[in-house]
Amino acid sequence: MNTFLQIHPKDNVLVALQDLPAGRQIEFNGTSIQLTHNVPAKHKFPFAPLHSGDPVLMYGVLVGKAVTDIAPGEPITVKNLQHDADAFHEKDASIQWQAPDVSKWKNKTFNGFHRADGQVGTRNYWLVIPMVFCENRNVGVIKTAFEKGLGFAPPEVYNQQVNDLVSLFKSGDLDAIKDYKAAEADQSSTRSTVFPNIDGVKFLIHEGGCGGTRQDSDALCALLAGYIHHPNVAGATVLSLGCQHAQVSILQESLKKLNPDFNKPVLVYEQQTSGSEFNMLSNAIRDTFLALVEANKQERKPAPLSKITIGLECGGSDGFSGISANPAIGHTSDLLVALGGTTILSEFPELCGVEQELINRCEEEATADKFITIMRAYENQAQSVGSGFYMNPSPGNIKDGLITDAIKSAGAAKKGGTSPVRDVLDYTEYVTKPGLNLLCTPGNDVESTSAEVGSGANVVLFTTGLGTPTGNPIAPVVKLATNSRLAQRMPDIIDIDTGSIISGQKTIEQMGEDILDYVIRLASGEEITKAERLHQDDFIPWKRGVSL
Repeated sequence: MNTFLQIHPKDNVLVALQDLPAGRQIEFNGTSIQLTHNVPAKHKFPFAPLHSGDPVLMYGVLVGKAVTDIAPGEPITVKNLQHDADAFHEKDASIQWQAPDVSKWKNKTFNGFHRADGQVGTRNYWLVIPMVFCENRNVGVIKTAFEKGLGFAPPEVYNQQVNDLVSLFKSGDLDAIKDYKAAEADQSSTRSTVFPNIDGVKFLIHEGGCGGTRQDSDALCALLAGYIHHPNVAGATVLSLGCQHAQVSILQESLKKLNPDFNKPVLVYEQQTSGSEFNMLSNAIRDTFLALVEANKQERKPAPLSKITIGLECGGSDGFSGISANPAIGHTSDLLVALGGTTILSEFPELCGVEQELINRCEEEATADKFITIMRAYENQAQSVGSGFYMNPSPGNIKDGLITDAIKSAGAAKKGGTSPVRDVLDYTEYVTKPGLNLLCTPGNDVESTSAEVGSGANVVLFTTGLGTPTGNPIAPVVKLATNSRLAQRMPDIIDIDTGSIISGQKTIEQMGEDILDYVIRLASGEEITKAERLHQDDFIPWKRGVSL
């Protein structure tokens, strides 16, 4: 295994692939470098002297500026490097993309749920949605009733632990409580014996719908419409209070914008006109049950791989993200695009410093101009509240080698592969063009994942170097570890280990192909992700405005 890596020939820093002790001699380009300090794996050090003010390059782009002199072999830290990135401007070049060889998958299909509008789902869910946070409690009542009644509820492993402790307490055996070791129970995904063709009833609890700006309510309605319109959804039950900003009529208008011929069943109940809460909930439960009877009649049938839309996401990133997992799913993206499929790259604060490359990858000037407009507006909005993209890296990111936002962004952008950018979407816009799409979202991984699915992703590839339990209510979220140590430490949340790229056992291309094969099985229901097994149904709408 190599001990360090120069990612791009233009780079003036090296990445430690394993912990390197102070005093170790490194040979690079015919020069011997002695490490001045311990350099932890994932961190960077220059191989030639850097002076205060000198640019630092990684992935072939500007990622920071030295604020002190940095000796060869001295670790890059927040004390000697600050964020810096190249400016961007209008499209001034075009790419000639060499699509990868996809002959291996040309005749492959997956078994999915075919919808009337031509979309194909990888899962078959029914949604229950509150229009406003005031209805969250009522949604919770329906959730308990349906999950337990239909067999979708997760195993009550922790309830049993408390029951055991109560029994010990009642017997007066406090020493036994101190020594109590819970038995790990089966957390496998549950399936209904009543409705075997339905993967679950899912509930989009949120804190929006009123009290904010009208723009936030409109965006929430558009996001919820994207979930109802989504190919993984058979229909929805909607609970409305009645007086909130996020009116049902706005949701219905959003659905018509997505599809003028929209015909999925959407059951609406408004509490302020329903008489009693009991009547509303009883009617909603009865009508939803009847709708599930119809939804259960749908079965999986073969579909071309072009019907797969992959969301490309990362969270809990580390210094290996841009070397292993991100470029691996970037190659998966290129493969799917070459097969006529669709991919979505989001998290605009984590594209800082690589904007010009993405601008020049846009097929149309109008698409590039839209990207520029959205990026500048977003950055200006962040600056107006005393922040900026440069503040994106979290303490965990920094600890594991992502010292500046530009370092993090240059690695994060690798998730988008090398294919042309077909379209740029603002938040809640739905994908309509096959190929790589850029979607404006925050860097927050749950907000971003929620948005990718709302824009049509029926599978999400989620890379992580530190470990995160993020999932989604309706789209399977595949967790890919950037390093094998994480995969071994948190096996309950990791689906795929890309650490073999770091060890040199696999190439990026080989891993990308393996991931595509996994996605095909997953889309057919032959694989179940760890997030699905653990019922990790995270959903957070992006609140762009202020509270009023």
